[in-house]
Amino acid sequence: MKAWALYDWANSVYSLVITSTIFPIYYTNLTTAYKKKEFIESSGLWKEVPIPHLIKIMGTSYEPAALFSFSLTLSFLIVVIISPILSSLADTIGNKKSFLQFFCYLGATSCMGLAMFTSIDNVFLGLLFSVTASVGFWGSLVFYNSFLPDIATPDKQDSLSAKGYVYGYIGSVILLIICLLLIQVVAKTPNETAIYTRVTFLLTGAWWFGFSQYTFKHLPQFGLIKDNLPKDLVLLNYKNIFQKHEEHGGVFEVLKDNISFYGDIAKESFRELFKVGNHLFKNRNLKFFLSSFFFYSIGMQTIFLMATLFGTSEIFTRDEDQYKLIITILVIQIVAIFGALAFSRLSKSIGNKNVISIAVFIWIICCLSAYFLNKENPNVEMQFYVLAAIIGLVMGGLQAMSRSTYSKLLPEDSMDNTTYFSFYDVLEKLAIILGSLIFGIVIQKFHNMHYAFIGMSFFFAIGLVLIRFLKTKKEVLE
Repeated sequence: MKAWALYDWANSVYSLVITSTIFPIYYTNLTTAYKKKEFIESSGLWKEVPIPHLIKIMGTSYEPAALFSFSLTLSFLIVVIISPILSSLADTIGNKKSFLQFFCYLGATSCMGLAMFTSIDNVFLGLLFSVTASVGFWGSLVFYNSFLPDIATPDKQDSLSAKGYVYGYIGSVILLIICLLLIQVVAKTPNETAIYTRVTFLLTGAWWFGFSQYTFKHLPQFGLIKDNLPKDLVLLNYKNIFQKHEEHGGVFEVLKDNISFYGDIAKESFRELFKVGNHLFKNRNLKFFLSSFFFYSIGMQTIFLMATLFGTSEIFTRDEDQYKLIITILVIQIVAIFGALAFSRLSKSIGNKNVISIAVFIWIICCLSAYFLNKENPNVEMQFYVLAAIIGLVMGGLQAMSRSTYSKLLPEDSMDNTTYFSFYDVLEKLAIILGSLIFGIVIQKFHNMHYAFIGMSFFFAIGLVLIRFLKTKKEVLE
């Protein structure tokens, strides 16, 4: 269980450094053409307003923030397509830990690859590594989450799930502090700041890769091993690729056997995914929980992914103020630790359903508050700080409670936990695809992020209504 929780320590640095803080700010800086000054009458001060480079694709110009949102949509679409196939392979062959390792290494090396993104001229290289890093991170979570019911009994799943998030928050905060010291203290010139920023991408990948080794050493392999596997699996055993395979009929015979095997796995995986979905939605509790989870995930995950771009575009527009945004998100991570622990303990008193309801209601208030944030207000920074602290509190609690609630609602003694959690993750990714697509379209159309928060609050409201229909055993969720 310790090894499982420690993977959160390893991989959460991607979520904080790459998704939430340093890379979005770096991306905004490299895609900003210039900054113009505007006089704010209410405060009597001049404010810098960034004017972005428009990025052309096939003759159409795109806002950089919109393109960033669309690239995230693409990464989650890839995960949605491949994760059912991979989880089916893991359940069939019994090597879910191997798939966890593959996606971990894909994500870690992609983080390091972001160091090659140096200017607007190679922005597509930066977006490419951003996409593959996202695929690595979210793809690994399919297999990581599926270990939870395998290694912990229901009475320990809430605390272990929260423990994982706490480890993740602490580890990512430590690395972010190191990165901030490099950028804000060690770097003395703008050129050095850019260089040390790219160094932080290398550190993030190395941290993820290095600390995950403890997890891989101690986590067991799970899955039902079947006897009817093709000989010399080429894809899963790369050492066999260059062999002649004479004893099995030659290279082409083995390749045909492999292609047939993987084709059958792909067909069966989506068939199984729909079958699992139908099975889960026939259960009244799971139907309302998963429906609620889908809608509030649209808001929660989209805001989490786009918050930094909002901060750099609307609140902290001056270069010298951007460190305030990083510190703000650092505080969010610390607050989220207490949020995960507090909500876990609160669930013992009032139940998971009520805890999730409270968290979603607070999210609605936060969305509406974000919509009314006015950069001309002299107190806008303080308002942003308060809002960020509240979001941090409910973010940690809602994530931990969602994962453990779903784990409790699953059929007991099931050997298909990877498939069940694959459906859970696919549902979450579909929510992010829809949310990031809406966010990108709003930015592209209105050149303003505020309107997107109204849409996100609407999705939270639907989630709140649906979760109230959940009826479960008193000792578990009531």
